[in-house]
Amino acid sequence: MLTDKVVLVVGASTGIGADAARVFAAHGAKLMLVARSEGPLAELAKELDAAYCTGDIADAADVTRFVDETVARYGRLDGAFNNAAMTQGGRLDRVSEADFEQIMRVNIKGTWLCLREQIRVMEPVNRGSIVNVSSIGGLRGSSGMGAYQATKHAVIGLTRTAAHDVGPLGIRVNVIAPGPTESPMLDQTRINIPGGVEARINATPLRKAGTGAEVGQVVSFLLSDLSSHLSGVILPVDGGFLA
Repeated sequence: MLTDKVVLVVGASTGIGADAARVFAAHGAKLMLVARSEGPLAELAKELDAAYCTGDIADAADVTRFVDETVARYGRLDGAFNNAAMTQGGRLDRVSEADFEQIMRVNIKGTWLCLREQIRVMEPVNRGSIVNVSSIGGLRGSSGMGAYQATKHAVIGLTRTAAHDVGPLGIRVNVIAPGPTESPMLDQTRINIPGGVEARINATPLRKAGTGAEVGQVVSFLLSDLSSHLSGVILPVDGGFLA
């Protein structure tokens, strides 16, 4: 699906990002992998024969740099998977101001910065596909993760607006909404909300958590020409949880 397409994977060092990168590579993509931590990132890049660079998505200069490095290395940017994010638990009224500002900075500002810089290099060639990551928590509410869920609602809003803004330029922007997916972030949620993950899995028709590879296959479709008439779509990857 992705043969010779240049794909930027943001938040690629572990979890869904790393597993999805492996799927993209298997589909023939040329990859630029980005994360804050160099160790796991360098190992994955070696495994996949991919390029990599470190960077913080909430830092405008970093985002500009890793988008420009992608174009410098490969000559273009065909697709981007904006997967980097952070989570936190706790009742909404008990989240500290510092923690609230940090998650907004990473999950919302970071996604916006990635969109801005990716669109900048896609616009001159009038093509490209961007996939953002929300969550089933961006489509409904539940107790214990209010600040996180607020950011994931916002990512959906950013995606829908971007789809309208850049659709006339030939750029597609979609968003996935994963349910429980095995990853370090899910492990952290198990700690933040004891029993919450298992309750959601038990309420999922397929009765299992997803895998990063399963998410990667869906994102591969959205990045590929097979989805050429899809933009502004919110696609749950949740085993039927929202059904």
